[in-house]
Amino acid sequence: MKSNTYSWNRWIIITLLAMLSFSCKSSKVVSAGKVDERLTTKAIIKNHYKNQLEFKTISGKIKVEYNDGGSVQSFNVSLRIEKGKAIWMSAPLGVVKALITPKRVTFYNKLQNEYFDGDFTYLSELLGTELDFNKVQNLLLGEALFDLRTEKYISLATEDYYELKPKNTGDLFKTLFLIEPKNFKIATQQLSQPWNKRLLEIYYKSYQEKNNRILPEEILITAIDIDQITNIAIQFRNIELNRILNFPYKIPKGFEEIVLK
Repeated sequence: MKSNTYSWNRWIIITLLAMLSFSCKSSKVVSAGKVDERLTTKAIIKNHYKNQLEFKTISGKIKVEYNDGGSVQSFNVSLRIEKGKAIWMSAPLGVVKALITPKRVTFYNKLQNEYFDGDFTYLSELLGTELDFNKVQNLLLGEALFDLRTEKYISLATEDYYELKPKNTGDLFKTLFLIEPKNFKIATQQLSQPWNKRLLEIYYKSYQEKNNRILPEEILITAIDIDQITNIAIQFRNIELNRILNFPYKIPKGFEEIVLK
């Protein structure tokens, strides 16, 4: 596979896993808030889910800056999301398109006449944990990747955040959640496999309020796989909520299927 093809495809896969920031002129940045050291772990988790984003659709444009140590690239991408049903992305002129549904992960690249069409198996192997549509969607909305209500966690109140760790921490797979105190949205999600030298960190740099809804404003992503470090900075523009959307997607004829390894 050619190096430029690899960069496009790696960017698509990582972005599908962990992207979002929202930015528009009519919104305002949400202040950090103050940590309450008396708050229990149960109350922190309850407040996180109480403040989940309610929406039907999200649409807009994003700017993605990608740096894998060997190349630095910048992409402008259109984004459409229908809650629980579809996540769609398209580069200018439809050169690259991607679509995620609850049963399907697919994208194609007109620059190389290639496509990928499969389920969540590859994404799960890349991250080292089982993924589904809802988990990917949670990442996009600044919400916990895993359901914090199904496992026992311990909490620590730091100067700026509530820190959550599983009570029973495994040696092969570790998670860490930092929750901001004002709206109880995720500040940082960190997933690691120490033995395999893998790390995925999603840092929600700031949040904003739009139409009485709290949305991420800027996200920084770091993905480490042994000695390969990828950094992604994402900024969303012209975001609109609850428009009627369509999701045009059809793999062009004659394209070669990509086998991701």
